[in-house]
Amino acid sequence: MFRPLTASLKLAPLALAAAVTLAAAPARAAEPVTLMVGGINKIIYLPAKLTEQLGYFRQEGVDVKLLSEPAGVNAENEMLAGAVQGVVGFYDHCIDLQAKGKQAMSVVQFAKVPGEVELVSAKDAATLKSAADFKGKSLGVTGLGSSTDFLTQAMAVRAGLKQGDYSLLPVGAGNTFIAAMQQGRINAGMTTDPTVAQMLSTGQAKVLFDMRTEAGSRAAVGGLYPAASLYMPADWVAAHKDEVQKIARAFVRTMKYISTHSAEDIASKMPADYYGSDKNLYISAIKASMPMFTADGRMPATGPETVLKVLSEFKPQMKSAHIDLAKTYTTAFVDEALKTVK
Repeated sequence: MFRPLTASLKLAPLALAAAVTLAAAPARAAEPVTLMVGGINKIIYLPAKLTEQLGYFRQEGVDVKLLSEPAGVNAENEMLAGAVQGVVGFYDHCIDLQAKGKQAMSVVQFAKVPGEVELVSAKDAATLKSAADFKGKSLGVTGLGSSTDFLTQAMAVRAGLKQGDYSLLPVGAGNTFIAAMQQGRINAGMTTDPTVAQMLSTGQAKVLFDMRTEAGSRAAVGGLYPAASLYMPADWVAAHKDEVQKIARAFVRTMKYISTHSAEDIASKMPADYYGSDKNLYISAIKASMPMFTADGRMPATGPETVLKVLSEFKPQMKSAHIDLAKTYTTAFVDEALKTVK
């Protein structure tokens, strides 16, 4: 710190010159905030890269670095290790973490439903027509302990199955998921666009459950299941409210952009390597996934209760943990942003 110039007239000339230099120097830039995305190419997490592409982080005065991990559970582990300040991943991890004695909260809610699709290999489609048919089958998930793991178990429980009736195989997403189905290592699996669009366009798979819409989410898990979000450690949020507010405002602007622009407009803002040689397929994937997104970044009113109910169906520790849902999310930063973002 330096003394005000009004008090510096008694300083020696060199000291006075130094004080003037300090006064003219720009404020030191804030430290970067690093966010880990549970698969940055997935359309369920499109708001992360789109916000960067639209320049909203920079305009809000926050230096955000985006990293990517194929599975949400790996992104969560990076946050717990202190390697990143937040995760673009599924809200259900906040509830699961609280049951384990850790506090994380969603500060911006991107999606009101999972955006996931349970695909069945075309070779198994004739005999695998419901979750009850999971018995004896190998089911693909991005990672064990991931949200695709949670949702797959939830569907199985609702169909009357128990753990051990089926096997879960971590196969990641994108090319590794496609290879696992092509090679017959999984009979069905849960994944997102643009992988869904690619597999349907080639006829390699058929849709069993489509959780990209509210109706599809209710059919699969019994209600709205808020999923893609920005979640952060509760203590970091409390200690960095200014940074969190800037990030929240940037994301709220993006959610408004998504809700008022076409899939073609959105695709035009994304890097070319996100859609490769088939931009039209990417656009169709965005169109199919648009219903999942919130219009303003707010948590759906009944969403947290549904997520807890679903998790409790196959995670007994949820009931004994006495989950306080109010500590798993906050709308404060989004509400503040919405005062000025129209």
